[in-house]
Amino acid sequence: MRIVPALALLVAAAGAPVAADDPPAAAPLLHWRLVRELPHDRAAFTEGLVVDGKGRLLESSGGYGRSTLAWRDLASGRVLKQVALEARYFGEGAAVAGDRIVQLTWKEGTGLVYDLNLKPTGQFHFNGDGWGLAWDGEHKRLVESDGTDVLYFMDPGSYEDTGHVSVRDGGEPVYQLNELEVAKERILANVWHSDRIAVIAPDTGAVLNWIDLAALEQKIVKTPDWDPSDNVLNGIAYDARSGHFYVTGKRWPKLFEIAVERFGP
Repeated sequence: MRIVPALALLVAAAGAPVAADDPPAAAPLLHWRLVRELPHDRAAFTEGLVVDGKGRLLESSGGYGRSTLAWRDLASGRVLKQVALEARYFGEGAAVAGDRIVQLTWKEGTGLVYDLNLKPTGQFHFNGDGWGLAWDGEHKRLVESDGTDVLYFMDPGSYEDTGHVSVRDGGEPVYQLNELEVAKERILANVWHSDRIAVIAPDTGAVLNWIDLAALEQKIVKTPDWDPSDNVLNGIAYDARSGHFYVTGKRWPKLFEIAVERFGP
């Protein structure tokens, strides 16, 4: 059972504030360099992203009546295997947790569980919105965001919440935490409507660094139907083999491999 902190309840009731074009941050920026650009499905409304050790990309894509979970070839973006969600579900964050895949839905309070071949194996219930999800292998737990400033820790067996942290940058709450990744004892979180990724200490919720990726959007050729309020940066996948990250956005035609300097504890 999730115990929602009082501040999160107030934010949910009032409507989470939209990030205001990346206001000044207290935590320092990390430098990064672009390694390569790869093709990405422009139709994918990216909500979750994971890289496995076999050159595959797991992608959860959202939208009522068009949500999917797919394994893709990392280099080409080609679909290797894909399942469609029922039209009543809006797919959100996804994580590979050992021998299973866990996918959240947005407003439906339902978590979907699959084997590694995308065969459905079960469901579970959770309270509140589902936004981002990541697997913390070191602590054997799932990390979940719900659009507030709070990150929740979830037991992978019972899917019960085991704790939470409130995310702060210099003492100020960071709202609209979205897609997540865990790497090198840090939690990384996209901030919705922002070009930045927060690098968070999992034990305290303190933002230790920011990664500003505004330059990546400049590399995208925007079509006439481009919606700047929707087609935002979202999607972080860590490749432990190279130490690099793969990032993209909703309906972006490119996936970017980046190397982040001095990242880690």
